[in-house]
Amino acid sequence: MFKQYRNFINGRFVDSEKRFAGINPATGVRFADVHEASKEMVDAAITAGHQAVRGWGATPVADRADMLYRIADEIDRRADDFLEAEVSDTGKPVSLASKLDIPRGAANFRIFADILKTAPLETFRTELADGAHAINYAVRKPLGVVGIISPWNLPLLLFSWKVAPALACGNAVVAKPSEETPGTATLLAEVMQSVGLPDGVFNLVHGFGPNSAGEFITKHPDISAITFTGESKTGAAIMHAAADGVKPVSFELGGKNAAIIFADCDFEKTVEGMTRAAFLNSGQVCLCSERIFVERPIYDRFVAALAERAKRIKLGDPTDAATDMGPVISAAHRDKVLSYYALAREEGAQFIVGGGTPSFGNALDGGFWVEPTLIAGLADDARCVSEEIFGPIGHITPFDSEAEVIRRANATPYGLAATIWTSNVNKAHRAAQSMNVGIAWVNAWFLRDLRTPFGGSGLSGIGREGGLHSLNFYSELTNVCIHVDAPDAVTD
Repeated sequence: MFKQYRNFINGRFVDSEKRFAGINPATGVRFADVHEASKEMVDAAITAGHQAVRGWGATPVADRADMLYRIADEIDRRADDFLEAEVSDTGKPVSLASKLDIPRGAANFRIFADILKTAPLETFRTELADGAHAINYAVRKPLGVVGIISPWNLPLLLFSWKVAPALACGNAVVAKPSEETPGTATLLAEVMQSVGLPDGVFNLVHGFGPNSAGEFITKHPDISAITFTGESKTGAAIMHAAADGVKPVSFELGGKNAAIIFADCDFEKTVEGMTRAAFLNSGQVCLCSERIFVERPIYDRFVAALAERAKRIKLGDPTDAATDMGPVISAAHRDKVLSYYALAREEGAQFIVGGGTPSFGNALDGGFWVEPTLIAGLADDARCVSEEIFGPIGHITPFDSEAEVIRRANATPYGLAATIWTSNVNKAHRAAQSMNVGIAWVNAWFLRDLRTPFGGSGLSGIGREGGLHSLNFYSELTNVCIHVDAPDAVTD
């Protein structure tokens, strides 16, 4: 069925005369019209948010938490609808979306409801020289209307990762999902409407970046804060816009993440983990490992084993439960990834597996497909090794010492994530603490506790979200200091 993805402003769905195509990446077929928000629509959404935040921000914590639980329950109830939308928008296999994207969408609302209810209240007693004292405590207040711009790679997961804590803190939001993946965000608007979230608290606008909804949000004087996940270049432009109004920003940007595999690792477990780390979601995860360092004694054996696993990845119909990997998000992104495959050849890379596009002999040939690819033989400063590709490609290279690999792994302007594989606990702690990244996994990858800080440094972002760190970004604290007279100063 052909779909219409509309804007959601002040509690109702709003059509737009200007529309753009929703394309299924698996087939290249248009399956939806997306209603692009005008500047006037974005202005109306921000106005609605400011009107709504007065009441929503004053709503008791327990009631806000209860609303988040209801949202999570409704996502669960409509899980099949969300799954269909996510697969149609992204082309990712149902086997992945059903286990990762959709469950995390609901989990994000539950965890921030939990955190909101249990967030500690800071209180301090200050003794004064005359026997009096002061009591200090902090009051958490909403920021106002938060602008949210989310990416296309994990649409519901990352959209809800920002919406949930913003609402938990009592803010209103004006949110723009990626123009590539509007479906689950639109369904979430339906959920907000059905559970009775007050009008204007959640507003959804569709569009692009420059001269469209993204720019209209980030440059609007009445937006109180901006949170963004996406490319580093876009983050820099948003930061420039936010600077004029001295607005807080939280950015989760690109990465060129390293995997460090020591010879004493659990070999089979590491091969399995690195198959996921290199190729999950067609390599379109900011945390994926595009640089793979393997200690020389096991290098040849590991390369052969990882290549064999890559060859067994099943590409195909995303609605087939047996499919392991889908297409990349768009024709433009496919062309970008393939351009790096071509560049790797120019730079002299050895192609161990992949390097092209698959052929299916059916409607899937109209989609945006690339092969999972493993290359070797390039210097650390080669463009294919140093630039983020965001596709199913990893460069694998040997190393000889712990000090060497830490130096090489850190030689990047990015600082998002690393994964380290070893059976030596001392080596694990040393290596993890030496990495200039926001998260360092040991003997794991993409293992998340939503209470922990998440974010990157350098070109990988600014700030941390997750748990109390999200609450601290999406709210501001007022310190209340009360002077209390000494007991002997009290008279009847």
